[in-house]
Amino acid sequence: MRIFNVGLKGLLASVLLFSVFGQSVQADEALSATNLKGIETEKKELTLPDRLPRFVYDSGLDFEYPDAVRGIYVTGNSAGGSRFSKLTKFVNSTDLNAMVIDLKDDFGNLTYEPKKDSPLAEYEIGKPYMKDPRKVLEEMEKNEIYPIARVVVFKDTVLAEARPELSYKEGGSIWKNGRGEAFVNPFKEEVWDYNVEIAIEAAKMGFKEIQFDYVRFPEGFETREDTLEYSMGKYADMDMDNVQKRVQAVTDFVAYANSKLEQYDVDVSVDIFGYSATIPEAPGIGQNFSKISSNVDVISSMIYPSHWGSYFGISKPDLEPYNLINEYAKVENEVLGKLDDAPTSRPWIQDFTASYLGSGNYLNYGKAEVEAQIKALKDNGINEYLLWDASNSYTKNVDYTP
Repeated sequence: MRIFNVGLKGLLASVLLFSVFGQSVQADEALSATNLKGIETEKKELTLPDRLPRFVYDSGLDFEYPDAVRGIYVTGNSAGGSRFSKLTKFVNSTDLNAMVIDLKDDFGNLTYEPKKDSPLAEYEIGKPYMKDPRKVLEEMEKNEIYPIARVVVFKDTVLAEARPELSYKEGGSIWKNGRGEAFVNPFKEEVWDYNVEIAIEAAKMGFKEIQFDYVRFPEGFETREDTLEYSMGKYADMDMDNVQKRVQAVTDFVAYANSKLEQYDVDVSVDIFGYSATIPEAPGIGQNFSKISSNVDVISSMIYPSHWGSYFGISKPDLEPYNLINEYAKVENEVLGKLDDAPTSRPWIQDFTASYLGSGNYLNYGKAEVEAQIKALKDNGINEYLLWDASNSYTKNVDYTP
């Protein structure tokens, strides 16, 4: 794999050109182009406006934001195969109206092969899951299904193995968790640019929202921060403890990505552990719910009942989907209510059976359990949500607007 041996392109450096009085000026420099002010022509002074009109990229596709996003997760394989037609028909037959499609998956692969003229082609990380993502989007436009691109950020085995210096090392080798997954380092701004470049291509394709997932350090990082080898980059000299450095790096990435995507007319969302809303900040992984929420358009807490321990006084949360979601929603509403500019809340809820929890600890999730979660959100004024099932096999005959 040769692509990671070259530097990142300058795509993210705002290379768009504006033509002003017959001269081309880089977007980032246009506002400081004082040499263009006060140009006289036939005794008539021409001056630049205080701000140039904001350039907004037009993908050529037209999607309207739904009354409330109610979506499903779709893998790259599903989007690129025969299942996509079935999922489209499923969405059209219900009050669902959106799909979250993997563009960069949990391993670090793109789920399509970029065209040769794409700045992403040199990275050689494309897989032919979706032969033509533009056709997928055109089909979604035809069916009025709102398109969201999922981009997994810091869990990236492909990049870690190709560029170990962007990851963590242990005993001279790349560190991997118990599932054999490697992460890349949120302190490294080169990693930021790499993922933002992918997000920009998704926006150019026509996706209306970029959803960043795994925007964090590995779980339990606080227990290995002193044993792993990694760089803190510019954060090394900051006057704060390591917990705050991690929080700052994660928050800075989100703010940076949002600013770089502004001209592409897309919303930015982040997936986040639900428990992050219940504590000041998650010390190991660097997630501060309020700080991340302040820098996005949409916050998507992963609040699957099966993923909680004994919380909110509920000893077996998977058995009580309504109560778990209801208690969580109260906490989240309180946290978001303190923000000056709160994002839209659009949690991930459960449409799968967590049999791995063992007998007596889980329910077979179906119509009643999915509806219970949706009702709990609605009872707390949260009308948007996303359904997660890794196999993309969603429950039939659910009332999605109870």
